[in-house]
Amino acid sequence: MGTIPVGSCHPIVVQSMTNTDTADIPGTVTQVAALAEAGSELVRVTVNNEESAAALPHIVEKLRARGQEVPIIGDFHYNGHLLLAKYPDCAKALDKYRINPGNVGGKRHDENFRTIVEIAVKNGKPVRIGVNWGSLDKNLLTELMDQNATMAEPLDARDVMINAMVESAMRSAKLAEETGLGHDRIILSAKVSQVQDLVDVYRKLAAQSDYPLHLGLTEAGMGNKGVVASAAGLAILLQEGVGDTIRVSLTPRPGGDRSEEVRVSQQILQSLGLRHFLPQVTACPGCGRTTSTFFQEMASDIQKHLERQMPVWKGSHPGVETMRVAVMGCVVNGPGESKHADIGISLPGTAEEPRAPVYVDGRLMVTLKGDKIVAEFLAILEDYVVRKYPAVAGVAH
Repeated sequence: MGTIPVGSCHPIVVQSMTNTDTADIPGTVTQVAALAEAGSELVRVTVNNEESAAALPHIVEKLRARGQEVPIIGDFHYNGHLLLAKYPDCAKALDKYRINPGNVGGKRHDENFRTIVEIAVKNGKPVRIGVNWGSLDKNLLTELMDQNATMAEPLDARDVMINAMVESAMRSAKLAEETGLGHDRIILSAKVSQVQDLVDVYRKLAAQSDYPLHLGLTEAGMGNKGVVASAAGLAILLQEGVGDTIRVSLTPRPGGDRSEEVRVSQQILQSLGLRHFLPQVTACPGCGRTTSTFFQEMASDIQKHLERQMPVWKGSHPGVETMRVAVMGCVVNGPGESKHADIGISLPGTAEEPRAPVYVDGRLMVTLKGDKIVAEFLAILEDYVVRKYPAVAGVAH
């Protein structure tokens, strides 16, 4: 069984979520495995009906049989207390439960919430209490709005909403502990879809508690909007030391898959220097000095080579994920950037002499010429990996 991080610690953990019908056992197994292979360290699946609850033990069994140990989180709304009670094998198979306190039962909120927590305690599972502004507890929000109306200087509705989210998370955490769940078995999240709201609500949560926090911008959107908004919000908080697990929630591009969320999460962490997943390529965006497509094609070839080789390298050459590669396009910044990288090449710009100096650990190693520059540079790169990041004993490469 996979290990769920529940304490406040680093490194920050990358999470993703499936979008298959969980009752589709083969489809869900395939997608979970693909997400894990892409680098997701936790995978959340929807458990919304009896069919999905019945399928969970079989999904986990098939994943473990193929050697996939990624922890599986069950996402429950409305009927989680019923499903977990009726399907004890599902409760056992999951590694963590996620509860939204805004939709666990209205007038019977506390009773239903306690039922889920009691099952978690019985099975030794941690719980994420995930508040979402799209399904915030209406009774709590009304209570705080009424209190706000009596204040001499009332807050605006946005601030009351943020306070209500924090209050919902904190009250739910207190109730979970009173029901028997250990303090170190609770994770909190407060999902919103606007960047500044995300920053404000998590700053308040971090200031008021020491529970580990799961970060994510909900319904971030499609394409560049979702990527940029997620990166902007998460980067601010992560830079301040807020956050223990993260998920980038993107609407898949046409023909895309959920692994894009994983790659964006990894790139956010790597760009901040918090973790390393893949050697990074510094590349010139091109200008009037680099009118040829040769530079862009070579930079792309090198990036694709790194992505292909990482599954091979990461098991046998520890540390290679920290490698910095520069692929530059002219004499203005090319040699300097190449010197700053671990290994770099400075390609000739328009009308420049057809020479491509290669720098290794800050020193000029060789100057490549001719029509085999790409192949020759990749050979140098492979040799550098072998020398710079010695193979683990007993591992073939």
